[in-house]
Order: sequence, then C-alpha cells, then structure tokens
Amino acid sequence: MQSLGIIWARKWLKRSYCMRLRAINTINSSKGDLIITAPPLLSLDLPDIWTTNSSANDRTSTLSSLNYSKQSAAIIDGKSMAEEIMLHIAGEVRRMKKSIGKVPGLAVVLVGQRRDSQTYVRNKIKACEEAGIKSMMAKLPENCSENEVLDAVSSFNENPSVHGILVQLPLPQHLDEEKIVDVLSIEKDVDGFHPLNMGNLAMRGREPLFIPCTPKGCIELLLRSNVEITGKKAVVIGRSNIVGLPTSLLLQRHHATVSIVHAFTRDPEEITREADIVVTAAGVPNLIRGHWLKPGAVVIDVGTNPVEDSSCALGYRLIGDVCFEEASRVVSAITPVPGGVGPMTIAMLLTNTLLAAKRSYRLL
Repeated sequence: MQSLGIIWARKWLKRSYCMRLRAINTINSSKGDLIITAPPLLSLDLPDIWTTNSSANDRTSTLSSLNYSKQSAAIIDGKSMAEEIMLHIAGEVRRMKKSIGKVPGLAVVLVGQRRDSQTYVRNKIKACEEAGIKSMMAKLPENCSENEVLDAVSSFNENPSVHGILVQLPLPQHLDEEKIVDVLSIEKDVDGFHPLNMGNLAMRGREPLFIPCTPKGCIELLLRSNVEITGKKAVVIGRSNIVGLPTSLLLQRHHATVSIVHAFTRDPEEITREADIVVTAAGVPNLIRGHWLKPGAVVIDVGTNPVEDSSCALGYRLIGDVCFEEASRVVSAITPVPGGVGPMTIAMLLTNTLLAAKRSYRLL
C-alpha cells in the first residue's frame, strides 16, 4: 500500500538525515567524537499521505467477492449517549447559576472558511446554548495574520467570564499552530492540546487538567458500551496531535496494548487485523475495508470526511474512514458516521468547560 509520495518521502527523510548527520559531524569534529547521532526530532516530521485503491463512493465494491454475512454489528449510538451527558451538564449549569449567579463560558477562535470546521463550530455553539453555557466567537479571515489570532486568544485568556478557549484546528498553513496553542492559558485549554496537558497525559502518575475531547469521547463510548479495554490489543490508525497521539496515550492509561498505524506503516492491514479495538482517525474515506478487521473487533470511527452529494441539503454528506457496510458484517460493534464520535466529542468539550468553570469558582 505504498504510493510514489510515500516512497519519495522515505528517500527525502533518509537524505535529510544524512545531510544533518554530516553537518553535526562537521560541527563537532573539533570537539572530539560525536556522542549523539540522531537528528533533531523536528527534522523527522513528515506529513502522513494516505493512499487507498477505493474511491470515496465505492462503499460496497468488494462485498460480492468477500463472504460477508448480513450486518451483525451493534451500533454504538454516540448521539444518544451524548444527549444523556448533555442533560447532566445542563443540570449542573442550572445549579451553578442558582448558587453563585455565574455560568461557564466557552470562546471559539475560527479562522477561514473550511466547511468541516464551520460545521463543527456551529454544532458546538448550538450545544452550548442548549446546556446554558455562554458562548462567544472570534471569526477571522483565511488570510489573517498570526498576530491577529494571538490577540484573539490573549483577549479570551484575560476575560474572566471565559473559562474555556477552543482554537478550531486545523489552521491555515501560514499560521504557526504550535505557537498559537502555546499561548492558550492552560487553565482554559479545554481542548487539552497544551504541551503540559499532553505531557501529563503521557506520563504515568500524572493527571492533565483536561483530556483532549475526541480521545476522551472515544474512551467514553467504549466504557458506556461495556467494552473491556484492559489487556486488549488496540490499534490507532493515524497519529495526529489532535486525535491519534492522545488516543493512543489514553488507551495505554487504560492498560490496553497499543499499536499505531500511519502512512509509513508496512502491512497496515495485517497489524489492524490483530486488534480487538480499532480507533481510526486517518481522514481518508473508506480507507479501512472489511478484510482489515478481526471478526468480533470493536471499531471507533473518528473520520468525518465530506463527500460531494447533490441530494443532500448542504451539497455533501459525511462518511468515515471505515467502509461501514463491510465492517458491520465483520465486527461486533461500530460507531456510525455521523452520529458516533462527533456528538460525544462535543459533550466532552462541554464537560471540560464545566470543569474549568468549577475550578475557576472554587466549586470542586
């Protein structure tokens, strides 16, 4: 499953490594033998470019060639689970308002016109309204400067009525995402992306102030579906800072044996087929076919990929990373797209915002 892009990237990585190694040797030649031969970690960062032989709309192409039974998988209904959590949050907010006359506040920074980002933000604002949480938004154009984004974040940092700040990712390429996230007040980092939160998530014996919302939602879906995590083999497909990495860390904290599959992984199908739990966040529609999956496995599909569809009101529909028709004939349980991880992610965001407000008002 290698593309020319991946082959090129591997050659680029090897060449980059050799060039940097020669440079380090040159710099250190007057200081004696080289001690560290590994290049800087940032020089190893390459984009994951996934390839798939199936089109986004090819949802049943292999059904006739594979001996699948009818759909047998249980549907993990993230929407109904999230609604239950939201009712509890709304009750907590009402009690807070009655007790101290205050409510939690969530601020969103949205840059650009990405359809998926606009949809996510719209759903988050709507959820805030339903739960009684105050929301506000800084909406900036695609070509805004980095300082404009930093100013918006800093303004929300200083606003005492804002308890949670969400910078909708991804940002346009000309903006330094790392720099912007670092400016966030860690006490208001309800997305859990601040380096200190991520570091504490990675270390045993440490507790982050906030767990990233989507990974937290994935675990909640598993637990509420009575899926045993401890001791199970789990595969996370995708290694983004937003989903893949923190999900793998969180699964480890729940004592799963975790493997990560990414665009440079050899034989990803074989690795994935060994998993009892599969969490996929590659961002490639229908990447995961039925033959990738172990019979009886549990699948959490984080992918929300817009596909053009003129029959839909918005002109597109959302599908996951997993070919649902094939997977549902193999696995024991699976999340739908939409209606699976998405609603739970929003519920976790509001849970984190409520937690931040309670800390701010010393109600814990």
